[in-house]
Amino acid sequence: MENHSPAIFVGDALGLDFLNSVATPVDLPVDWIENGEGLLRWLEQARLVPPETLAAMREQALPGELDKIADQARSLREWFRSFVLARKGKPLASDALNELEPLNRLLERNEGFGRIVAKRTGEGTSLDFLPMRKWRTPEALLLPIGEALGRFVCTEDFSDVKACEGHACTLLFVDHTRGGRRRWCSMAMCGNRAKQAAHRHRLKQG
Repeated sequence: MENHSPAIFVGDALGLDFLNSVATPVDLPVDWIENGEGLLRWLEQARLVPPETLAAMREQALPGELDKIADQARSLREWFRSFVLARKGKPLASDALNELEPLNRLLERNEGFGRIVAKRTGEGTSLDFLPMRKWRTPEALLLPIGEALGRFVCTEDFSDVKACEGHACTLLFVDHTRGGRRRWCSMAMCGNRAKQAAHRHRLKQG
């Protein structure tokens, strides 16, 4: 059965939110990109692809084509998850570059360009330089994901990458809090469950 619930964005970095596109928010695991339509919905919620581009992809893709791209996205996700899990909690060393070659090969497919556009301001309009991309095939949908992963590797301190301490939770996040005290994917989910469990434990002890 297809999942239409909103995706989870608690990673504090879009690269980790991509890894968190499969998770166990309650009891059963949920994969938000289990098929092509799920991938399009996740990309829209992540604001990685313009809505009009997603609509065009839905209309123009051949039968099963988007499902194949979703397969590739899931493979990319699990490859990158292994990379992150092996290195979280410590600085990323430069020797990791060789292992990032699959990501560089994906990024080489980029057909990006820039366009000068009008930008509205409080004083009228001005000119702005807007990065854009040619969406020639459904495979291009993987490129903004690749860019998010690349930015994550190059801009975040892997020492601050943590796994949620919630029971059976698989969500990852970057701890940007002062003192690095974040323990949960979110207080609304695992943090609240931990509080309830601690309260029940105190009642039993009392």
